[in-house]
Amino acid sequence: MRNVQRRPGRNNGNRKAQHFWPTTKRLIAYLRPWKYGVLFSIVLAIGSVILSILAPKILGEATTIIYNGVMKGYAGIKAGQHLTSLPIDFHRIMMIGVTVILLYVFSGLFSFVQQITMTRISQRVVYNLRQDLENKIGRVPVSFYDTHSNGDIMSRMVNDMDNIAGTLQQSFIQIITSTITFVGVLILMLTISWRLTLVALIIIPLSLAVVAFVAPTAQKLFARQQAELGKINAQVEETYAGHTIVRTFNKESDEEKKFGKTNHHYYQAAWKAQFFSILIFPLMNFIRNLGYLMVAVVGAIQVIHGQITLGNVQAFLQYTNQFAQPLTQIANLSSTIQQTIASAERIFTVLDEPEMNNDLIEDHPLTTTPVPKIEFDHVKFSYRPEEPLIEDFNLKAPKNHMVAIVGPTGAGKTTIINLLERFYEIQGGHIYLDGHDTRSMTRQDLRSHIGMVLQDTWLFTGTIMDNIRFGREDASDEEVYQAARMAYADNFIRELPDGYQTVLNEAASNISQGQRQLLTIARAFLANPEILILDEATSSVDTRTEALIQNAMNDLQKGRTSFVVAHRLSTIRNAEQIIVVNHGHIIETGNHEQLMKANGFYADLYNSQFMGNQI
Repeated sequence: MRNVQRRPGRNNGNRKAQHFWPTTKRLIAYLRPWKYGVLFSIVLAIGSVILSILAPKILGEATTIIYNGVMKGYAGIKAGQHLTSLPIDFHRIMMIGVTVILLYVFSGLFSFVQQITMTRISQRVVYNLRQDLENKIGRVPVSFYDTHSNGDIMSRMVNDMDNIAGTLQQSFIQIITSTITFVGVLILMLTISWRLTLVALIIIPLSLAVVAFVAPTAQKLFARQQAELGKINAQVEETYAGHTIVRTFNKESDEEKKFGKTNHHYYQAAWKAQFFSILIFPLMNFIRNLGYLMVAVVGAIQVIHGQITLGNVQAFLQYTNQFAQPLTQIANLSSTIQQTIASAERIFTVLDEPEMNNDLIEDHPLTTTPVPKIEFDHVKFSYRPEEPLIEDFNLKAPKNHMVAIVGPTGAGKTTIINLLERFYEIQGGHIYLDGHDTRSMTRQDLRSHIGMVLQDTWLFTGTIMDNIRFGREDASDEEVYQAARMAYADNFIRELPDGYQTVLNEAASNISQGQRQLLTIARAFLANPEILILDEATSSVDTRTEALIQNAMNDLQKGRTSFVVAHRLSTIRNAEQIIVVNHGHIIETGNHEQLMKANGFYADLYNSQFMGNQI
């Protein structure tokens, strides 16, 4: 398990890095295991640039040799010499040509090897970073998931990782090569002519002015484009999810108008963003051509006056073309680098999240007899310090008993289950399993004793067989069938075209909600836990399915302690013990008959539901 450095701070989706240099330093630290590979890649990149910028100057010598030979030949003809060919050193020109070709070949080869090297390194860095994030996700408390949406976590795992990979693979080296190109070209230009260099430098302030105006404007417009695109995506997703309701209330035309308006806003933002994005290239080309023209004019004048050779002017003109490119590239990369560091900061924010406390406390087993299966002893808990939820909570759940927990919304029913599973840590008191403090055992050991069925069913894309077997991976097919029969799911499964090999889609929408619930219960039955928890397990099923679940529950009462959290009080009439909770306190306890006779809070709840059903 990789150790993760800790850094305070949070960035909730802001695409501009709040701590640029610390985050950059931390990201570069992930390159440390491959530092020699990165160094090798940088050397290759520098070598490729140097070879490519040397070629024009060497090629200019060939032009000079041809020019001098032509001029010497015409001078000889004017002097009356009979020449069958111009006195041009073609052997020297051929050698120069071969040299230039080799320079470009090796420059391309160095660049190719460098890209392969950095591609592998960048993918390994992102692999390790993604692995760290995945490991971290498994160590953060449940409260992290309560405060972060699934889409946000997925965005960090996928989009932000891709941003980092692209930058490390291309932009990182491109910054180096652009800088080397700019400096190298400037030096070679100075070696040719400092006067022409001054002429060429006129384009720098013009280029910077264009970049300073266009780049920030384009960035703002792209941000607006992405915002408008997000609105379109949200509307399409919302309309698609509720297409039945839209059609039922004849709202198709309204939705089309709404989409047309949103689509128009996106169109306006998109074409402006694209316009400014492409505007920088013709403007930079114009400035570069302007510089090219000025250098050509001044260079021609210097050639006429014999102040510079024609070959050097040719080489200088090529350098003029190369001179503005690094400036444009670095300007374009500045926005990319900012976004990449912002992505890294979002990932490091998750890596810096507080982790679950895995320290085990010293166990002091209960000595009372009989020892209950589960006991809450003076438990205290609150999600926020200023808002106490559970105070001095006490509960004993005997072995082989069904304990029902009822109460109004927000009374703390589900919180009690979360504390039992150690999804959250108690802030006072003790919770015991078989007389042993649950904080003296690992979470994995504790949860191996518990099976849980939630109101929100979770089934993954795969066969029904695999989904049920998720409860116990080493279960045989016959054990899966038996668990399905106990959950009264076997009949509907076998009626499906592919039976247990039926593949559930992403949302398991190819079966009904009640059938999905039965499959999750079958999964819990296959796990065969000592403690079974049903958290609103029947709240989303029809009456017949509810009866099937209740029959299955009754069959499984033997040898198992069961907790049932329910609003529908008709589902827990047979519970040996009913705990009525309100504001984190037990206000009543007993079985159904006893609580009804007491004519208290439970009786009011039950009668209100009963009267509602009668109505």
